[in-house]
Amino acid sequence: MSTRILPAVSDADAARSITTLLSQLPEADPAGPVGDSTSLLDSLARLAAESVEELPEVVLVHERIGPVPALELIREVALRFPSVGVVLVTADASPSLYSAAMDSGARGLAGLPLSYEELAQRVQAAASWSVGVRRHLGQGGEAFTGPGGTVVTVTGAKGGVGTTLTAVQLALAARASGMTTALVDMDLQAGDVASYLDVQFRRSVVDLASIQDISPRVLQDVVFSHQTGIGLLLAPGEGERGEEVSDRAVRQIVSALRSRYEVVVIDCGTQLNGANAAAIEMADITLLVTTPDVVSVRAAKRMTRLWGRLQIRKAEETVTVVNRFIRNTEIQPPLVERITGTRVARTVIPANFKELHAAVDAGRMQDLESKSTVKQALWGLAGELGIVRAPEGSEKAGKLRGDRGSAGGRRRRGSRFEGES
Repeated sequence: MSTRILPAVSDADAARSITTLLSQLPEADPAGPVGDSTSLLDSLARLAAESVEELPEVVLVHERIGPVPALELIREVALRFPSVGVVLVTADASPSLYSAAMDSGARGLAGLPLSYEELAQRVQAAASWSVGVRRHLGQGGEAFTGPGGTVVTVTGAKGGVGTTLTAVQLALAARASGMTTALVDMDLQAGDVASYLDVQFRRSVVDLASIQDISPRVLQDVVFSHQTGIGLLLAPGEGERGEEVSDRAVRQIVSALRSRYEVVVIDCGTQLNGANAAAIEMADITLLVTTPDVVSVRAAKRMTRLWGRLQIRKAEETVTVVNRFIRNTEIQPPLVERITGTRVARTVIPANFKELHAAVDAGRMQDLESKSTVKQALWGLAGELGIVRAPEGSEKAGKLRGDRGSAGGRRRRGSRFEGES
């Protein structure tokens, strides 16, 4: 049986050296190297979607991989794809780094410059472990391809497009269907989730920022249990404290929440920083909220291009939600899709603030009437995303991840966007 090996190496010279050595290993089936952390996670997710058996037995992570640091990337691979053996390739073979790599979930460490004997030994050990894990998981029927639940980030193209409202209603819809749900306010300087749900709670995401190992007990102390059953992790009351939340802290927080809740909805606000960039990069579903007007759609285009340049998220992996939609508006969803290069959700959210006014002013969005067309649309969006539990016997929701979403509407002539695609 051949061992499938996927190297993750950003340096071209190191990639050639590793590929040459791997090709000499007996019964090795090395794949072409991937050049960054995003490509690695995308490749593994694509293979896992087909079957756990399609995943490589071994992943080699070079110490200079980016943009996610090597140890953080190893932790993410170990959490999301626990049947894959990860080996860190590094010039620093010190006991402290070895211990840190093992704590992150690595199955071995190969020192640079690489030697044939050491690489063969590390790959063989990791592959044997991977095969044993898959054999054990296979005895239980359906194999487990990743930990915990689905992470959904909600980002606004600009301020005032309805980002927090969308995040809150998606979380309420998931919880109402019986899914264990967490709602995280990652708009660290101006978060309003607490105001929308009538919450006063002194703990926030900052309380988890300096903790190296977030245990279930620690998480329980910081997460507020709302009357709706949603677990709330709020933004700090003092906006300046948001700077204490690093991207590394966010990765640990999201991983901890993912392992405990079936659905994790994260309100990322409209301003990009290291913290919410890490959340967007880790998300299973990334939503970008815009309104059907020139300024907002241009802002959405700017945002997707920024994410692409920073290797946070590809445009085609982003789902754009059109809020405050009016049928006779010039800017229809197909045009938004063409301009931004993203997928547009089939569900559009109608413009009807009158329905929301009382609930927003009272700070009790959970009391929004069921007959509200806005609520119905947002809960329908939750079904489209697959974050609600479908009734038994009904057709499974959530085709959006694999389909190219589109929404109804006809493009008009004379758009101010002509030539911007």
